[in-house]
Formats: sequence, C-alpha cells, structure tokens
Amino acid sequence: MSKDDRKNPWGNNSNDDRSKSGRNNPWGGSSGGGSNGGGRGNGNDPQDLDDIIKSAQEGLRDVLPGNMKGGVAAILLLLAILALWLASGFHIINPGEHGVIQRFGAWSRTQATEGLGYHFPAPIEQITKVNVNQQRSMSIGYSESAPSRRGGVSRGKTDIHGESLMLTSDLNIIDLHMTIQWDIKSAEDFLFQIKGQENTIKKVTESAIREVVGQTEMFTILTTGRQKISDTVKNIIQKNLDEYHSGVNIKQVLIQKAEVHPDVQHAFQDVQSAKQDAENTGNIARAYREKILPEARGQATKLKQEAQAYKQSQIAKATGDAKRFESIHAAYLKGKDVTKERIYIETMEEVLSNAEKIIIDSNVSGQGVVPYLPLNELGAKR
Repeated sequence: MSKDDRKNPWGNNSNDDRSKSGRNNPWGGSSGGGSNGGGRGNGNDPQDLDDIIKSAQEGLRDVLPGNMKGGVAAILLLLAILALWLASGFHIINPGEHGVIQRFGAWSRTQATEGLGYHFPAPIEQITKVNVNQQRSMSIGYSESAPSRRGGVSRGKTDIHGESLMLTSDLNIIDLHMTIQWDIKSAEDFLFQIKGQENTIKKVTESAIREVVGQTEMFTILTTGRQKISDTVKNIIQKNLDEYHSGVNIKQVLIQKAEVHPDVQHAFQDVQSAKQDAENTGNIARAYREKILPEARGQATKLKQEAQAYKQSQIAKATGDAKRFESIHAAYLKGKDVTKERIYIETMEEVLSNAEKIIIDSNVSGQGVVPYLPLNELGAKR
C-alpha cells in the first residue's frame, strides 16, 4: 500500500481523475451527498446507513493502529452518530407557542410551557409549533386591497358580493361587511380535528351570519340591532366550532358596514316612506281613539247614573202610591161614606183645576143665560 493510500481513511482510490471534493467526502460519492448531512449518496437519493458505516469502518482500518482496529472504531463511530441524532431532538418553545409532538404520526403530547424541551428525533417523533396567542382575523364580505409599494398603505376594500349580499326577514337585500377575530385554544385539536382550518371557520361564519340576518329586519340591522346581531353570530359560530372540536376560540365579531345595496336603494326608500306614512296614520288613529273613548265612557256612565236615578225615583213613587192606597183603603173601611165624599171632592179638584169654568148665578135677573163670548180664546189667537 502506498503512502498516499495509508493517509486516506476513506478508501484507497487516489486516482488523479477524482476531484478534491470527492477525496474530502467521508461518505463516498459526489460532493452533493456530503452537503446534505451525510444521509444521501449520489445526488439527493437516500443511502443505506449500513453501507455508510461499513465504508467508514474500512477506511478507519487503514489509518488506525492495529489495537484500535476492528469493533472499537465502529462502536465509537456509532456512538458519535447516535449522540448527534439524539441531540437533534432538543427544541425551544417561544412565549405564546405550544409544541405539538407526534410519535410515528400520531399525537403524543403537547408542550405548553415555554423554554427548552426534548422529543425523540425523526423518524420517531416530530414537533409542530403553533402560536396560540396570536390574534387572527378574517373578513367576510370584502377583502383588503394590497398595499401600494411606495407608501405601504392599503388602497381600500373590495366587495365580495357572493359573501356580502344577504336577504333579511322582510325580504330586503343588505350589503354587510364583518370581521371575525379569533385565536387558538387547543393546538392539537386545531391541527388534527379539522382540515383546512381557516376555510372551515369562514364557512361556519358565513352560515351563522346568514342565519341571524335572515331572521332580522333590515331597519334593525341598519340602526340599533348591530351589537345584538354580533353577539348572536359569535355564539352560533363558537357553538358550531366546539361541536367540530376545532380548538378555535372566537374573540369578537364586528360589523364593519351595513347598508342597503345600491340596486335596491330607491325601492327601499319607497318602502320606508310607505311605512312612515302608515305609522303616522296609525298614530292619528290612536290619538282619535284615546280622545273618543273617554268621552264615550263618560256618556255611558252618565246614562247609567240617570237610568239608576230614574229607577230609584219610580220605585220610590210606586212605593209611595202603594202606601197611600193602603192608607186610603184603611180609612175607607172605617168610614165608607166619608171616604167616598172625600175621594170625590179630591178627584173633582184635580180634574177641574185645569179646566175653564163659567159660573151662572140662577138668582140673577134676566131672560136666561147670557150669550157666551170666549174672549180668552180670541185673545190667544191674536
């Protein structure tokens, strides 16, 4: 064996056609394999670990002394490789992050505390870091335009009519822009329970918004009902995502814009004018009702009181007449002739009190009755 061959621990091939990078490559093959960490042979193809160890062992036999040759060298090399492999399992969890560790592809555990941690290196275990404290947001009904290159300021919002146009309970079309703010409360559920997390959240959000808007009148959405709608939508979204075990926490639902779509603006104004006219007419009718009802109630009460008084007076009069008749009847039984005479006189007084009377005295001298001349009647006719 030549001197150059003894100094080359990786093989005895020292031909001039071999490049310098090839002679310095302890794993054999081209230089591309060494740059990939010793785990690859020609190009990017995987190379069997046993072949690598065998090649390194054969090279070490030529350079090491006789007592170091054989199994000891192989053991030292294996220990070095094993130490490097085990050391690759150390990881650092930053503040606000959770480390989800999978063992052979299945979820094993989640490291929620920040700082240094350890997991078995690949292919046994692998770790995925998830920022659970990051406040994420999602827009519904619009998209933010890309910022300009010069100023770095957004150019505005672009409507997405397929998302923003919604039908209200009173059959009006409203243009609605909303923003959903959320974060992650369970990193393992977020990674493994749902597929396409953001798309799922968006679909659930759209469904909840359309459900609430479809049960609410447009005027309520445009004026005083925004906060109630936001709270209701948030509760529905959270309930549905919890049923999916999504690991998502909805922080806030904000209505950015709620207005009538321009295509139905005129029709909406006509409807609102008609509603206002109907409300005014109703107010006038209610005012008239409030005026006429008390008067009617007063008249009814007055009539009832008059009827009650008339009733009492008639009862009292009838009672008095009955008692008078009873007293007259009792007196009649005691003295019939006297009673008859008295009744006759009282009756004649009552009858003749309103009659015109002409009294002729038979003792007056004359040839008979003086001709009657009704002077009173003649004076009344004039």
